[in-house]
Amino acid sequence: MCPAKIAKGAERGYVIPIGGGEEKFNAPIVLQRFVELCGSTEARIIIIPTASQLKDTGACYCDVFKKLGVKDVESLTIDTRADAQNESYAAKILECTGIFMTGGNQLRLSTILGGTPIAQAIRRANAAGVHVAGTSAGAAIMPEHMIAGGPTGALPNEQGVTLTPGLGLINKVIVDQHFSQRNRLGRLLSAVSYNPFAAGIGICEDTAAFIDPAGVIEVVGSGSVTVVDPSEVEYSSMAEAKEGDAITLIGLKLHMLSHGSSFDLNTLKATPAKIQVLH
Repeated sequence: MCPAKIAKGAERGYVIPIGGGEEKFNAPIVLQRFVELCGSTEARIIIIPTASQLKDTGACYCDVFKKLGVKDVESLTIDTRADAQNESYAAKILECTGIFMTGGNQLRLSTILGGTPIAQAIRRANAAGVHVAGTSAGAAIMPEHMIAGGPTGALPNEQGVTLTPGLGLINKVIVDQHFSQRNRLGRLLSAVSYNPFAAGIGICEDTAAFIDPAGVIEVVGSGSVTVVDPSEVEYSSMAEAKEGDAITLIGLKLHMLSHGSSFDLNTLKATPAKIQVLH
């Protein structure tokens, strides 16, 4: 699934996967940056808490964004596929400046939103310039291919990951979250080994990958983003692997990027953060 087409003269909004566990009160650098992109005090933010089964998740994020200066913020109750057919909800999504998808279970997101007017509205809104952020499960569903599950561990194997269709806001990456905290390198490598086309990005907690309209990732937050660049892979043994086999990957590149560093998905060049000299 390719991202929705951009109208002539328009610019796509940012796609912002967050690794989960983002700081909400003390120095909330990730959420503050999202608010600034969306218009600061003039931002109009829609929260989609579908992934969570906790009834107060949407309200809690409304309070967080209000404390960050957002006056116009609303959480949409979308708990069933019938809710996801609500045209008034879709209209609100198309009129906002930012969309925030909360954490929880990414399969709730895909099974409830997949193919519905709400999913279509999110894609159209992003193509029209609306910034879309998602944390944890909300981050996982953003790409064309979503990681639905897989075991922990550092090594890839034949049963290392389960993939399902995502929202398709971006088709150049596969996203994994809570990355270092839950030891998920192996399943991200497994995902990349199936088809070394999309780069893998593993995002730590309280950290985000701000992907701009030109396809440049900027790392924001207290942790790091691991970029798995498969562009020079010479060999993947996935096609020959038997159940539970370890996977051979030859020619893989790995980048570890902290706050302020960047990675260009078009040129595949990583750039360190600019060092500020204090006088």
